[in-house]
Amino acid sequence: MIAATLAEPTLEAVETRLRDELAQGDAMLATATPILRHLLVSEDRALFSDEVVARVRGMLTDVARQLLRAQADAARIAEREPFVAEREDGLVERLADEPAFLAHVHALTIEARLALQLQARSNVDSVLCPLLQELVASRDEAMAGSAMAALAAQARFIQHHRRMTLPLGELPGDLLHTALLALRGASAEREDAAIAAERGLRDSFDESRGRLALLSHLVMRMGKTAPRALNVDHAGLAIFATALAMASGANRDTTVVSFSDRQFARLALAMRAAGLKQPAVEEQFLYFHPDVTLPDGFGKLSADRAAMLLAAPAPRGA
Repeated sequence: MIAATLAEPTLEAVETRLRDELAQGDAMLATATPILRHLLVSEDRALFSDEVVARVRGMLTDVARQLLRAQADAARIAEREPFVAEREDGLVERLADEPAFLAHVHALTIEARLALQLQARSNVDSVLCPLLQELVASRDEAMAGSAMAALAAQARFIQHHRRMTLPLGELPGDLLHTALLALRGASAEREDAAIAAERGLRDSFDESRGRLALLSHLVMRMGKTAPRALNVDHAGLAIFATALAMASGANRDTTVVSFSDRQFARLALAMRAAGLKQPAVEEQFLYFHPDVTLPDGFGKLSADRAAMLLAAPAPRGA
């Protein structure tokens, strides 16, 4: 009797498995923000023992304090800190009620924690990666300047993570707008001061100076050499996340969340959509999920098809 051989998985079978896993990951993401919001506003302080929840709340509180101090200054309140302390919990709750804002802060927490974990277990520097070292030393002064600005911004990001702070200037423009509207909504008795503070904060805000904009600018400036950024060991997590999001057409926050457990399909599809072949995808997975293997036949999936599978509406308000 001739032994039967196992049939090689068809492309349809591979896509079905990835689509099913992606749907499961989407379901988890769709519930993540409401659960996180519940933990943040719960009266049961034991729930705050989790580091991620504590850090998210810490950053929301820092944002609320910055907004309220600006309002106090606009109102010319001499005793600023009592004014802030009296109102910060209410404003934190309003910020936590904004799904996109909360999802962004959550993604920043995941990114910083993972960057430090990769540094500890894989020697991937959380700030000064080999790619930045090369670009800082570039003969192209514009490239060197862009790399230096990104390096400084990344160093500040890690410091802010450790301090559980989030400067308003580091927010994307739409989320700063969200935060300012939350301040106005929480300031019925001093709305004039809130509006004045809002005007001042908008006037001084320059999104192009924030870390995320600087990282995007650096990757775009790399031009044809940008695929070099799709190697986390060489580019570091921050640049890798930015380059992966840009190359796959995904939202950066969603891309960062895809590094988490049980988001394997999203991460694999993002890498394939970005143009990485199966061996390169497997190499990157070793840094994030060394025990996970790609489905048989993954190499048959084209970059365009991976992008189509990935293009389903993203949850979490991202």
